[in-house]
Order: sequence, then structure tokens, then C-alpha cells
Amino acid sequence: MSNATKGRTIAYWVTTGLICAAMLGSGVMDLLAPPEMTEAMTNLGFPLHLLLLLGIAKLLAVAAILAPGLPRLKEWAYAGLFFDLAGAIWSHIHAGDGPDRYAVIFVFIALLFASHALRPSGRTLVAAG
Repeated sequence: MSNATKGRTIAYWVTTGLICAAMLGSGVMDLLAPPEMTEAMTNLGFPLHLLLLLGIAKLLAVAAILAPGLPRLKEWAYAGLFFDLAGAIWSHIHAGDGPDRYAVIFVFIALLFASHALRPSGRTLVAAG
């Protein structure tokens, strides 16, 4: 394995580990629904039952991304996490929150994109053609 390949593999696992840890933590918090989380969801105008759906979806996405194989499911998981994160930014902006409430989400989107872009060939969906 060349140094470039090793570096890419390390970068993939670092970015993937960071984004999966963040989404795992976020998913667990959604499921536990502590008062801070329910207050945030209420302030954003969302029904509290959405926390259960988001929590389960995040945990399933993390499992799909980390599991070997399943390239099509991984694509859906990456897309789902992107829509979750982009929707969170939009929701905060729409609610009138300042950048202090959503700026860090851009870091998570960057990690998500990096993880997706750095995937080894065995974890990618091969285009038909």
C-alpha cells in the first residue's frame, strides 16, 4: 500500500469516525429527549415525536456507514445525514437564530462530505455503464 493510499485511508477513517461519533451522540440525545433537546425542538416549531424518528434514522445511518459492504445503503445514509444537517441549519435560520446556534453544523457537513469523498473503492457504489 502506497503512502498516498495509507494517508487517504487514514483520512477516511478519521472523518468517518468523527461524523459517525457526532451523529451517534446526536441520535442518542434525540432518543433520550432531555429537556434541552425538547426545548430546542419546541423553539424550532417541531413536534416532539419527531425526535424519535430522527434518533432512529441517525443511528441506522451510522450503522450503515460503518458496516462493510452495502454501498447503495451507504449512499442513502450519507444523503439522509446531509438532509438532516442541512435541514437543521435551515430550521435555525428560519427560527431567527444567529450563527452561534448553527455554524458548527457546517463543520459536520464538511466532515460528511470528506468521509463520502474519501471512501475506499469497496465502500462505493459502482456506476452502471
